[in-house]
Amino acid sequence: MRTLPNFIFASRWLQMPLYLGLIAAQAVYVFHFGIELYHLVGAAFGNQPDVDALVKSIGYADTNIKSLNETVIMLVVLALIDVVMISNLLIMVIVGGYETFVSRMNLENHPDQPEWLSHVNASVLKVKLATAIIGISSIHLLKTFINAANYSEKVLMWQTIIHVTFLLSAMAIAYTDKLMERADHDAKELDGRANND
Repeated sequence: MRTLPNFIFASRWLQMPLYLGLIAAQAVYVFHFGIELYHLVGAAFGNQPDVDALVKSIGYADTNIKSLNETVIMLVVLALIDVVMISNLLIMVIVGGYETFVSRMNLENHPDQPEWLSHVNASVLKVKLATAIIGISSIHLLKTFINAANYSEKVLMWQTIIHVTFLLSAMAIAYTDKLMERADHDAKELDGRANND
């Protein structure tokens, strides 16, 4: 009878290709970051093709810009921050998901072990992912508002509604997590009293 439970438990390794795929996606993000940074540095030195590439990539309304201006720089920097935040989200999913659902990494004595990994579980991972998604959504919303002339009122409204929905969802997840922690604490307390009696 142990064969079936062992087989079911071993099926967790089917997630390994998914995490490897996320690592490949992160490599694509690093490549994209490098290209944007290359264009930003080139544009700072007055290279017109780099300026044109930046203006096109951020979807700026005025496509006849001859040199960088503060708004373009801000939008490009926000795009770079966005890439970094998505990369951080990928790391949380890859490392936290592997540690929680596949196998222990045994990094307890590793000097570079992330602080959050020592107490990661499915609940902590959900809250961390929700806050990371809010951060990414905030960057996108800020980019949209800075470049508002390029968007319709409908797009602005829906992006704001979606961002508020993310906020409310994260608050609901955190509140549910707090309720579950309180219930666990109360159950342990009752257990302790019963053992003492």
